[in-house]
Amino acid sequence: MADKAWKQFERRVAHFFNGQRNPLSGGNSGNGTRADVIHETLYIEAKQRVKHSVVTLWDDTKQKAVKENKTPVVCLSEKNRPGFWIVIHSDDLLKL
Repeated sequence: MADKAWKQFERRVAHFFNGQRNPLSGGNSGNGTRADVIHETLYIEAKQRVKHSVVTLWDDTKQKAVKENKTPVVCLSEKNRPGFWIVIHSDDLLKL
C-alpha cells in the first residue's frame, strides 16, 4: 500500500533538514519527541493542506519579487507579540 501524501511530505521535510520522520509522532513513538521530524536541535512540525492562506500571500509576493529579480520573503507579526515569523520557500532558503 502506498504512503499517504502527508507521510511522504513528512519524509521530504525530514530529508531537507537531515532528520528522520517520526513514526507514530504524538508520543507513541518512544523517540522522546512529539515532533513530526526527529532532529537534534529543531522541533519540526510538518503540515500539508490543500491551501494555506500565508502561501497565497507568498505567491503574490513572489510575483512582485520576480519582476525585480529578488528573493521573496514574507514576514508575519501579531499585535502585542515580540518578534516575527519569516516565510521563505525551501528552494530560496538553500540559496541564502
